[in-house]
Amino acid sequence: MSETKYCTDCGSQMDKTEEICPECGVKQPVTKTKYCVDCGSKIDANTEICPNCGVRQPGATNYQHRNDLYKQPVILKNPGIAAVLSAFFVGIGQIYNGQIAKGLLFMVAYFVSILLIFVLIGFITTPLLWIFGIYDAYNTANRINSGEIVV
Repeated sequence: MSETKYCTDCGSQMDKTEEICPECGVKQPVTKTKYCVDCGSKIDANTEICPNCGVRQPGATNYQHRNDLYKQPVILKNPGIAAVLSAFFVGIGQIYNGQIAKGLLFMVAYFVSILLIFVLIGFITTPLLWIFGIYDAYNTANRINSGEIVV
């Protein structure tokens, strides 16, 4: 016995393998499938709970193994916010991006650079470090969003 489905346009019953409804002639959308993260059954990609084992499926990501459920979701960073935060105080943009040690290192280097103003070299290093901090925060946020860097 073949499985059946219903036409998305007229609602008439049709064979699951048919791509065009025999009643109204409307082409049916292709349903994408994925595998259940717990039992491995082939299920519809939009299924929230597996009909075979009852386990809730993760959102848009197509996990192939139950251990993948423990992966952290990717949180996108706004490059503009990262740059503005670093413009206010060097290192805050890096901390916003999740690179806390790097942000603290920037802060310490900036403080040392300010102290070097008394030896005149700080007049060169302080603005350079400030500009590089803004650039680095912006660039790092873009790299996090593209997946190059995992924080």
